[in-house]
Amino acid sequence: MKMTEPPRVLSCDALGFALLRWLLSRYGLELMRVSPDRPIPGSYWGESEAGLIGHRLWVRADTPAHSALHEACHFVCMDAVRRAGLDTDAGGDCEEENGVCFLQILLAGALPCFGRARMMRDMDAWGYSFRLGSARAWFEGDAEDARSWLLGAGLIDSESRITWRIRGEANRIEG
Repeated sequence: MKMTEPPRVLSCDALGFALLRWLLSRYGLELMRVSPDRPIPGSYWGESEAGLIGHRLWVRADTPAHSALHEACHFVCMDAVRRAGLDTDAGGDCEEENGVCFLQILLAGALPCFGRARMMRDMDAWGYSFRLGSARAWFEGDAEDARSWLLGAGLIDSESRITWRIRGEANRIEG
């Protein structure tokens, strides 16, 4: 019997640091690169997973791109009080976490070299769990609560387009 390798997820290196830096700057986030032999500051999950401290997102070349976008979306979705003291644990409730997952899929769609379909496959490969069994099934058939939460927070518009705002800020951040 032939052993199959687990599916590979897109890394920050393969996505491209310049593209990731551009995307994050639209939200006032600064991309910080960590050398391959060093632990990632602010990483909740450890290993190669992205870390958040203040307005800085920490990644290595091997950091999964879905992890970088997920942590960035935590920054976008949290309130100003939590954002001011942000160090490793983004916190938040279940509704916000669902909003984070929905927004990370939308952000991947804004990157032609990533896209929504690849993001959802990578989320499944990493082990995100959804009631309907996959990120795609959740996004397409069970995520209305997440969409409503993002709309109410002003992070997407009524057509589910990204507003490029962070929660609690009225003005669009240009980048």
